[in-house]
Amino acid sequence: MNAVSQALIEQKPESALPPAIHHQPATDLSPMAMVGRALEMGVSADILKQMMDLRDREEARNAKLAFTRAIAAAKAELRPIMKTREVDYTPTGKQRVNYRHEDLAGIEEQVTPILTTHGLSYRFESDNGPDRPITVTCVLEHVDGHSTRTPLSAAADNSGGKNSLQAIASAVTYLQRYTLKLALGLSVSHDDDGQSADKTEEDGPISDEQVKALRALAEETGTDLQRFCNYFKIEGVPQLSRREYPRAIASLEKKRAKS
Repeated sequence: MNAVSQALIEQKPESALPPAIHHQPATDLSPMAMVGRALEMGVSADILKQMMDLRDREEARNAKLAFTRAIAAAKAELRPIMKTREVDYTPTGKQRVNYRHEDLAGIEEQVTPILTTHGLSYRFESDNGPDRPITVTCVLEHVDGHSTRTPLSAAADNSGGKNSLQAIASAVTYLQRYTLKLALGLSVSHDDDGQSADKTEEDGPISDEQVKALRALAEETGTDLQRFCNYFKIEGVPQLSRREYPRAIASLEKKRAKS
């Protein structure tokens, strides 16, 4: 029995308690019931404050437990997010930029129905100012009241010739994507739009001999292999497909002829 329950028992003789209270053990009282009992008994302000603190701690604990259970249940249903958006441009006088990323709308479309089913929701808060980076915070909440906050900061995205407002909007969207993924612990996967099912032998990687031939020709022509791989959207020469090999050789041969 805790000190608060003991104080309630000692505050008034048992014979003077109403029947409903007399037959209810103090250890079975919920925090709200304890507060109500304290008011009926006219307990001191110190005891009442202890009652209120106990109620607040118990409610916060229960809300956190409910939040944790809801997150666990939602995670069991969430699937990896697919990278469906492609960025491909070449800034003036610079190297080509080409990569794929997940779309915020696509993430929301996938996760929102599952989160809602388990009483979860999220929202974004933003903050920025002079000489400060843009900060976006994803607030993940449960209907019982518990919430978590996941902040992330970045400078405005000035790539691709954006104006000032576009640069800010791009950075905010980027931060929204990543704070949401961090808050939910989401993983990301590439989306090949079902192309893997249609692959043929020509889509397989080139042979070791072909790799050596390409590298030798690249070295002879002074070709930057990183830019070469970026152009063919591969991580390294060995990942080049047999289908693309003739085009790769032709481009290097053409460069050698010019030099």
